[in-house]
Amino acid sequence: MLTVIFTALSGGGVGGYLNPNMPILGPLVQGAREQVTSLVQNNENLQNIVPGQGVGAGLSPNAANSVQAVTNKRSPDKITIGTFNIQVFGQSKLAKPDAMSVIVQCIRRFDIVAIQEVRAKGDNVLPDLVKQLNADGSRYSFLIGPRLGRSVSTEQYAFVFDTTRIEYDPSSIATMKDPADLLHREPYAARFRTRTSSPDKAFTFYLVNIHTDPDEVKQEVNALGDAYQAILSQSPPEDDVIVLGDLNASEKQLGKLGQIKGMRWVVTGDVMTNTRQNKAYDNIVFYGPSTAEFTGSWGVLNFEQEFQLTRDQALKVSDHFPVWAEFQIWEAPKQGIFAGRLGNRR
Repeated sequence: MLTVIFTALSGGGVGGYLNPNMPILGPLVQGAREQVTSLVQNNENLQNIVPGQGVGAGLSPNAANSVQAVTNKRSPDKITIGTFNIQVFGQSKLAKPDAMSVIVQCIRRFDIVAIQEVRAKGDNVLPDLVKQLNADGSRYSFLIGPRLGRSVSTEQYAFVFDTTRIEYDPSSIATMKDPADLLHREPYAARFRTRTSSPDKAFTFYLVNIHTDPDEVKQEVNALGDAYQAILSQSPPEDDVIVLGDLNASEKQLGKLGQIKGMRWVVTGDVMTNTRQNKAYDNIVFYGPSTAEFTGSWGVLNFEQEFQLTRDQALKVSDHFPVWAEFQIWEAPKQGIFAGRLGNRR
């Protein structure tokens, strides 16, 4: 059992989604960290999806056929959600123009990306990244969480997103903390919505950003199973909860998270996600019956091949490749137990 505390980072309990005409709020979210409210949820009282028996339901045996190349040209009726562990992303990496050029080109292929391993004493890393992203006229913004970790070497999670395609609910931004200290770096979560002509029909979803500790993977992925169900208890209710990041675990090591009946993950089989191409650390995980917006298309962006880098050059960018999955921009009809739970959607 995991007692989870949600700590709101954007303060005030403001509902609704961000007005696109408002200024970039990334730095303000970080600055409002002290203005917090807490909501304690006990997992045994939650009415969530029913845990299954044995191994969770991953993709079909031939799911590797769904791996596709992600391009700069994004579809107007679909969004691409990515995750990218930018190894030790701090001042040193910002000072490497070649590495930053690759990072920027990778992120521009996504509508929204969860970033792990922001590691810097200063607060300029994400603003500097967004400045480079927007140098071509793009309109990216970001959300960033607090510094987390048990040692002096702390890390931050971040979300970077194209504001012409994605908006977020300021009241939803939260860092999940567990009093039992089962997680080295507690997940960072926020609720997003696709920007469409009919907001009431747009795809809404929670992203739960995670970087597990490689020495305690089993314990941490089990804790993620509880964290996933706790997110489902939030108000307003949200059935589309997507866990993504550097899990330090393959599809066979997802523990309690992967054992939830109906859970699926995009990276499967012999597809590797690290730069050295010998481990499947990164993934995007969600409950298949409710997140029917998933188109079946996903992939690993191998920037070593894409940009014709040497292995040493690629490792200067990161020791992980980005992973991505594609989703429809419109909310799919609800199935099963979620159909009667959601009520009126924002």
